[in-house]
Amino acid sequence: MLSGRKIQEELIQRERSRGIKNYCNEPIMDKFIVMKKIVCILLILIAQPSLFAQVRDIPLEKEFFEGRKDEFKEAKKNFEEGEKIFKIGNYEKARPYFDKVYAFNPNYSKLNYYLGYCVLSSNDKFKAIDFFKKAYELNSGVAPEISLCIGTGYHINGDWDNALKFYEFYRKMLDPKNIGAIESVKKKIAECNTGKELMATPQRVWVDNLGATINSPFPEYAPLISADESIVIFTSRRSDSWGGKKDPGDEKYFEDIYIGKRNEKTGEWDQAQNIGPLINTEDHDAPSGLSPDGKTLFIFYGWKGGGDIYQSDLMNDTYTKPVKLSDNIDSKAYESSASISYDKKELYFISERQDGLGEKDIYVSYWDVAKNEWGPAKNLGSTINTKYPEASVFLHPDGKTLYFSSKGHNTMGGFDIFVSKRGEDGQWGKPQNLGYPINSPDDDVFFVINASGRYGYYSSYRSDGLGEKDIYRITFLGPEKQPLTSSENNLLASVFAPIKNITIEPKVEVYTPDVTILKGIVRDAKTQQPVSAKIELIDNEEDAIIAIMQSDAKTGAYLVSLPSGKNYGIAIEAENYLFYSENVDLSKMLGIKGYKEYEKNIDLKKVEIGQIVVLRNIFYDTGKATLRDASKNELERLIKLLHENATMRIEISGHTDQRGDTNANQKLSEARAKSVVNYLAKAGIASNRLEFKGYGESQPQVLETDIKKMKTKTDKENAYQQNRRTEFKILAL
Repeated sequence: MLSGRKIQEELIQRERSRGIKNYCNEPIMDKFIVMKKIVCILLILIAQPSLFAQVRDIPLEKEFFEGRKDEFKEAKKNFEEGEKIFKIGNYEKARPYFDKVYAFNPNYSKLNYYLGYCVLSSNDKFKAIDFFKKAYELNSGVAPEISLCIGTGYHINGDWDNALKFYEFYRKMLDPKNIGAIESVKKKIAECNTGKELMATPQRVWVDNLGATINSPFPEYAPLISADESIVIFTSRRSDSWGGKKDPGDEKYFEDIYIGKRNEKTGEWDQAQNIGPLINTEDHDAPSGLSPDGKTLFIFYGWKGGGDIYQSDLMNDTYTKPVKLSDNIDSKAYESSASISYDKKELYFISERQDGLGEKDIYVSYWDVAKNEWGPAKNLGSTINTKYPEASVFLHPDGKTLYFSSKGHNTMGGFDIFVSKRGEDGQWGKPQNLGYPINSPDDDVFFVINASGRYGYYSSYRSDGLGEKDIYRITFLGPEKQPLTSSENNLLASVFAPIKNITIEPKVEVYTPDVTILKGIVRDAKTQQPVSAKIELIDNEEDAIIAIMQSDAKTGAYLVSLPSGKNYGIAIEAENYLFYSENVDLSKMLGIKGYKEYEKNIDLKKVEIGQIVVLRNIFYDTGKATLRDASKNELERLIKLLHENATMRIEISGHTDQRGDTNANQKLSEARAKSVVNYLAKAGIASNRLEFKGYGESQPQVLETDIKKMKTKTDKENAYQQNRRTEFKILAL
């Protein structure tokens, strides 16, 4: 038989396990009072969402650990130290202390509650629910917000129904005057409902780890790619970081920027390398944005100013020392993620400045040619920005598709990735959630996508990872094919709308960006050595230079993004070389839609007698010799060359394709060549330096026999277009 004292201790322990505060140390005087309190406890438990049978809560008090004095003292010391760190918000640093206590006493409600928070802030946050549930099981009154914590634990695991149950219970407990807390939990409830909807119609994707040449046992995140995926730049916290020091706050190595390059022969990623001391410091360094051609890198230095964006340019295959952006971008507030347009005239970035709609907003700045700097920042407005934070902005190379992360809009939890399309009026459309599993109940940020729209990149914590976080490649797939079309290649899934129900049809139409990538190497025509050249992108119809780029001096590499809808002229110039021109007419797309990628190496010719250059951006009215306005930039370039070489004499020659009457073609070619000479003469070029000649159809670049073998109408028309041309030849210097 138990003594009265033993019965009293047993009852005290039972009451502790039920969370009755200010009672556990009272003497048991009246069985009726005890029973009354037990009934009250049961009523409280019945009113809350049920989990499982109650177990015994064992606080960290010495009377519960008789005979384990030394172990208890060590556990108590660790708990107090962990609690002190926990209360200042450093959950990661507090966790090791709590883990030691847990090994000694796993059945302490407060400890489990603390550990739930610590785990929720870590990469194994999906296990936080176990600690929150156990804390609730041990003591349902362990904390006023325990129901909210359990709801959050279920939420990040995608257990929507259980999360909703606990969120609803927590909402009903709140004081009606606590508007902020009510609004917060209502948002979480809405996120769960969105999550249920998005998971019911998942996107078809593959998610593949980039492998050990990019990822490591350390965290990797915030990937950036060039439009053609030839390079990937990312953040890592590796032991070979520049300086090799650890952040005293979390005891991990400082962030550094790394770069990986795709092997041209194998298509695989070569071993990633630290980008070096010109970019990385002994503090935290992170990539912020990358231009589509990979030539302009933005870096975020959170330890400079209030958090600023710097710019570095690729020269001689090396990124230069970063330079701080103008005060129009880097204000006294926090600025982070950045993305530049294909023509380098628009810069989108994240800022915390005071005129924002929320904590962090997306802004845009336009390049001021006259001042040679970025102009005043403009908030993108309430269509894009919300009262919640936005993050990690990325403008697609097509110039009209904006990706970003937000905690607003219809997120399914934390930050979700959204996409918005720019209309013909220049306004951004309503953002759409990219859907599940691209988005998850947890934070989804730092998403970028290649020019074709098929491959996206982001960081994630997964079971197949090599370390804490790894970089993954997302492949967007099309809807499953029906038997009638099973032999065809899978098409891409639209990332702008959920996949709809599919009927049995021969083909399924899906969206891909209308953008063309032109890339290659600029080199000397004779030696084949790389040449550093200026590349001008021209809107022929508007008669305007819309972008200026540079091929790399060490590699000669260049990359140009060409959104659809325009007739582009591309002019390439280098000192001591004749200029080279190319015409890419995407105004009618020549029957081609979607993404295209062309590789074209440019061979520049030295200024020598006998050299011939095709003027691909000279245009005439159909069947006539009248020069169109779109020819102006090309003609002015030729005039500049003649002024720079004052004794140069040239022949202008006209050529037609093989269609039509031969005599008529001959006369047309002569008339067109004469029109060019007349234009040059009016511009002040002496007539004795100019000759013209028409060759008609006698000198085709593509033979008629070869054209007849071509399978598509588009290929044939492109061949005929090559034959219809104007050239100049150097006669004397």
